[in-house]
Amino acid sequence: MTVTLNQAKGPEFTRIYAYGAARGEVAVPNDDLIGPIDSSDEWIRQRTGIITRTRAVATTSALDLASEAAREAVEKSGVNPADIDLVIVGTISNVQQTPSMAAVVADRIGANPAAAYDSNAACAGFAYAVAQADALIRAGAAKYAVVIGAEKLSDIVDPTDRSISFLLGDGAGAAVVGPSDFPGISPTVWGSDGSKADAVGMNHTLVEYRDGEAEWPTLRQEGQTVFRWAVWEMAKVAEKALEVAGIDAKDLAAFIPHQANMRIIDEFAKQLKLPETVAIARDIETTGNTSAASVPLAAHRLLEEHPELSGGLALQIGFGAGLVFGAQVVVLP
Repeated sequence: MTVTLNQAKGPEFTRIYAYGAARGEVAVPNDDLIGPIDSSDEWIRQRTGIITRTRAVATTSALDLASEAAREAVEKSGVNPADIDLVIVGTISNVQQTPSMAAVVADRIGANPAAAYDSNAACAGFAYAVAQADALIRAGAAKYAVVIGAEKLSDIVDPTDRSISFLLGDGAGAAVVGPSDFPGISPTVWGSDGSKADAVGMNHTLVEYRDGEAEWPTLRQEGQTVFRWAVWEMAKVAEKALEVAGIDAKDLAAFIPHQANMRIIDEFAKQLKLPETVAIARDIETTGNTSAASVPLAAHRLLEEHPELSGGLALQIGFGAGLVFGAQVVVLP
């Protein structure tokens, strides 16, 4: 007798229902950071476009930020928290190796016993989480998902480091993903280039810190290497994402890139030949670079400032540490 296994099958399409956001409570202007790096407000503005960045107080964790953003997204989505059966958190700044941030967020928002896990894809973390939620829902492994990018990068920054310290902020952005009657999330173009992993990442390991061989690990980057890679290679990824989505740049309502550097964002727009009708997210100016949180935070602010973008197509792309990247086109809620 042959036994045939059942396999799950979900809806044909998915979409993003709503975004939520949480930023650090403190606005930190450039003047507060220039002393240790022997710099100036003008230098930071010219090189990055950042005027101020948000950072969390000592008693606020990345987990707290993730929970706040998730609650807003769920409330705005209209989905019953009890019906959420998947929570994914993209983060590099969970201060505990276990339990996962996602499992605690699931409990805090009333989604027990949802499947929950953290994903470390650095600044591409949110794009990775969206790709996984889309695939898992369409496969029948979940019905509704909360995907979150959450970071408290002020915990892993060296204020004397000129390569990256002045860029970083704290925050979390979240989205609810669920079944749809129409295609709301395109195929994701994603990957990595581990051969350049040393270009941006942690300068030491926790084992070295434990053994007294190094100070607390902090982020470092080779600025020029990352800039060239982001501008030239990521433009190709963005173009590929448009191709697999079956659309042209002129079809976009918005472009939401990782908020790494204003110069990178502006060069991106030139490389993609975006028409003036496309709204470009520039949340970095007052939020800073928040790694996995930057894309959903930028999307949240863009929709708050331009509600007429709702229902339009947005190209979102994340890229960063470990030279990991991910891009997809989504229908804005």
